[in-house]
Amino acid sequence: MLAGRLLGKLTVIAVFAAWGVSSSASGQTASDLAKQTQNPVADLTTVPLQFNFYSGGPLEDRTLYNLNVQPVFPLPLGSLNLIARTIVPYFDIPGPGPTERVTGIGDIQEELFFTSAKPSALVFGAGPILSFPTATNDSVKTGDWAAGPAVVVVETTGEWVLGALATQLWTFAASGTSPHVNQFLVQPIVNYNLSEGWAIAFSPVITANWSAPPGEKWTVPLGAGVSKIATLGHQPIKLGLSYYYNVERPSTTGKSQLQLNFAFLFPNPPKPK
Repeated sequence: MLAGRLLGKLTVIAVFAAWGVSSSASGQTASDLAKQTQNPVADLTTVPLQFNFYSGGPLEDRTLYNLNVQPVFPLPLGSLNLIARTIVPYFDIPGPGPTERVTGIGDIQEELFFTSAKPSALVFGAGPILSFPTATNDSVKTGDWAAGPAVVVVETTGEWVLGALATQLWTFAASGTSPHVNQFLVQPIVNYNLSEGWAIAFSPVITANWSAPPGEKWTVPLGAGVSKIATLGHQPIKLGLSYYYNVERPSTTGKSQLQLNFAFLFPNPPKPK
């Protein structure tokens, strides 16, 4: 319990301390790099750490803490790029007792997007999403192997980066328990870029659990955030802070979400002229 809370507090301190570092990004302008980071299938290697703090509703004054480690690796395949996005979630969840906590990782997911290697303002990617039964936290364990389609479309026009990412997962190998995985996700991508790597973002993760009973299927957050491209020494990084309120949610889900993002960026070296 104390470890999760301490990690959360240290994360907040670290992110806001880093906010004051240099705003230049080596090799590219901060604004150009910001637009790349807003495209989930950009030709850019990133290692994002996403810290989520959920509260309110059935959680009352307690906090559910979730850390998602989400490395993204582009792999060139001739005229195509394969963008591999891995999601490794860690959960620290309030238990039944007033001081109990349930901790551990959830099911690891792998998203694979095939996109054109030719640079374009409009980018389309599609491929499979896989979910592996790796959970050690019983509160989020499914025990199922799941798979389905994943698609993304993104357009960069002026200072705007617009698009959406959508996935659908179905169980294909079950542990014998039910209900099985049948989950839909859609994430709007709306970013307006300001000067010096600053951006305003609307990018809520909207989900539907089709296996849940009526009235418990949808989670729909509304809110917005701000992000900044900076450097830590010579290392380009991205910092972000967002707040969302669930206007539609299952009865077991918290009302509000504070999200902190810290990402290491590894831009491609400039090509020789």
